[in-house]
Amino acid sequence: MADKESLTGLTEAEAMEVHKYMVQGYIAFVAVAVVAHILVWNWRPWFAPVTGWKNALIEAVPVLAPLIG
Repeated sequence: MADKESLTGLTEAEAMEVHKYMVQGYIAFVAVAVVAHILVWNWRPWFAPVTGWKNALIEAVPVLAPLIG
Protein backbone atom coordinates (compact mmCIF):
# COMPACT_ATOMS: atom_id res chain seq x y z
CA MET A 1 0.00 0.00 0.00
CA ALA A 2 2.03 2.94 -1.29
CA ASP A 3 -0.65 5.58 -0.83
CA LYS A 4 -2.85 5.76 2.22
CA GLU A 5 -6.30 4.41 1.26
CA SER A 6 -9.66 5.34 2.73
CA LEU A 7 -12.44 3.00 3.76
CA THR A 8 -13.69 3.05 0.16
CA GLY A 9 -10.38 1.82 -1.18
CA LEU A 10 -9.77 5.02 -3.11
CA THR A 11 -6.63 7.06 -2.84
CA GLU A 12 -6.87 10.78 -2.16
CA ALA A 13 -6.33 11.57 -5.85
CA GLU A 14 -8.98 9.07 -6.95
CA ALA A 15 -11.45 10.42 -4.41
CA MET A 16 -10.86 13.98 -5.62
CA GLU A 17 -11.43 12.86 -9.23
CA VAL A 18 -14.70 11.12 -8.33
CA HIS A 19 -15.76 14.20 -6.38
CA LYS A 20 -15.00 16.44 -9.38
CA TYR A 21 -17.21 14.34 -11.66
CA MET A 22 -19.99 14.17 -9.07
CA VAL A 23 -20.01 17.97 -8.74
CA GLN A 24 -20.00 18.40 -12.53
CA GLY A 25 -22.90 15.96 -12.85
CA TYR A 26 -24.85 17.75 -10.13
CA ILE A 27 -24.32 21.13 -11.79
CA ALA A 28 -25.48 19.72 -15.15
CA PHE A 29 -28.57 18.17 -13.50
CA VAL A 30 -29.48 21.46 -11.80
CA ALA A 31 -28.98 23.38 -15.05
CA VAL A 32 -31.30 21.01 -16.94
CA ALA A 33 -33.87 21.20 -14.11
CA VAL A 34 -33.81 25.01 -14.13
CA VAL A 35 -34.30 25.13 -17.90
CA ALA A 36 -37.14 22.60 -17.66
CA HIS A 37 -38.86 24.60 -14.93
CA ILE A 38 -38.59 27.81 -16.94
CA LEU A 39 -40.05 26.11 -20.02
CA VAL A 40 -42.92 24.58 -18.04
CA TRP A 41 -43.58 27.91 -16.33
CA ASN A 42 -43.89 29.57 -19.76
CA TRP A 43 -46.20 26.79 -20.94
CA ARG A 44 -48.42 26.49 -17.85
CA PRO A 45 -47.74 28.83 -14.90
CA TRP A 46 -48.44 26.98 -11.67
CA PHE A 47 -49.75 29.98 -9.74
CA ALA A 48 -53.25 31.31 -10.24
CA PRO A 49 -53.62 34.00 -12.87
CA VAL A 50 -54.98 37.38 -11.87
CA THR A 51 -58.48 36.25 -12.86
CA GLY A 52 -58.31 33.36 -10.40
CA TRP A 53 -58.44 29.57 -10.49
CA LYS A 54 -62.07 29.36 -11.55
CA ASN A 55 -61.41 31.14 -14.85
CA ALA A 56 -58.18 29.19 -15.35
CA LEU A 57 -60.04 25.89 -14.97
CA ILE A 58 -62.82 27.01 -17.30
CA GLU A 59 -60.23 27.94 -19.94
CA ALA A 60 -58.52 24.55 -19.51
CA VAL A 61 -61.66 22.49 -20.18
CA PRO A 62 -61.52 22.73 -24.01
CA VAL A 63 -57.87 21.73 -23.92
CA LEU A 64 -58.32 18.80 -21.54
CA ALA A 65 -61.65 17.46 -22.85
CA PRO A 66 -60.14 15.67 -25.90
CA LEU A 67 -57.52 14.07 -23.68
CA ILE A 68 -60.09 12.65 -21.27
CA GLY A 69 -62.22 11.11 -23.90
